[in-house]
Amino acid sequence: MRRRTVALICGLAVVLGALAVTGAVLAGPADRVATLDGHPVTRDELVFHMRRLAPTVQNELGSTQVGDPTALRLLASRALDEIWRDKATLLFAEENGLTDSVDYADFRAEWTAENKRRAQAVARGETVYGVTEFSADEFYSHRLAELTTGLQQRLSATAGAPLWVTDAEVRSAFDADRQQWSANATRYSYAQMVVPLPLKPGLQARVAAAGRLADVAAAEPGARLTKATYDGAATSGLNAHDQDLLAVLGKLSPGQISAPVAGTGQVTYYQLDGKTVDADAAFAGYAGRIRQSLVAQKFDQFLQSRVDHSDIKVDTAAVDSIDAKDVWS
Repeated sequence: MRRRTVALICGLAVVLGALAVTGAVLAGPADRVATLDGHPVTRDELVFHMRRLAPTVQNELGSTQVGDPTALRLLASRALDEIWRDKATLLFAEENGLTDSVDYADFRAEWTAENKRRAQAVARGETVYGVTEFSADEFYSHRLAELTTGLQQRLSATAGAPLWVTDAEVRSAFDADRQQWSANATRYSYAQMVVPLPLKPGLQARVAAAGRLADVAAAEPGARLTKATYDGAATSGLNAHDQDLLAVLGKLSPGQISAPVAGTGQVTYYQLDGKTVDADAAFAGYAGRIRQSLVAQKFDQFLQSRVDHSDIKVDTAAVDSIDAKDVWS
């Protein structure tokens, strides 16, 4: 933990040094602590993000309290990093007609208006989907997620768009990790040996030595050996048993035997006899999900590029004036 804390503090020193270079005192309203491409970051906005991140930073620092000046600076640095990314998302959304403002004060006004609208709907006896009242943190996450989804859809809709993903890219991603994308198009043939408790001593050693469940089951009191198949393509939805079974079979190579799986009054061993994958069915089933995953990756890169090329200014004195009472009040 001490090494981790030292590493965090050293990294913080680099960040603060960079802020000092770019962070001449900013002209403008007294509550402005930073700008991104001329758009203000207010003191209240920074405190809001610091409060959101305080539990994470406190967990990283262990026994170090967030009220400690060094920890507060680290918290402020993390909050500013989050603000740069979120503000860039909001700017993209504004430029694409998905929002009218990127200012924190307008976010607070939207939050208040949305809660009022939901309260009035409840009073009228109407159905309100989701929560009936958002916390500020919940509404911020909800709003940002909606805008991110809207941007990803809009910026990936046509060929040549910034987030456009080609069919070739989807196929390449599928081929690079077929196992991840093939669960619902894989047919497993397997044997299972169920042995009731109490077990005879040395069962695990006998299984390992035999190498085949069929060679062990006959000598184990009460053991039941069965063979079965699991066809992912024929399963409409995964129940708990399916999930547990796939968690075991998916890690086995043909001929390999699993570790014992504990159950009520028994243990079960699984032996994978073989598996076949319908690659075309797997690709057809997962192509849409793969495409969305690639769109999200491109969006992250697109967003980071915007942040990297933004004009960022920080008033370090204003940031340093934020104390523990501001964060925890």
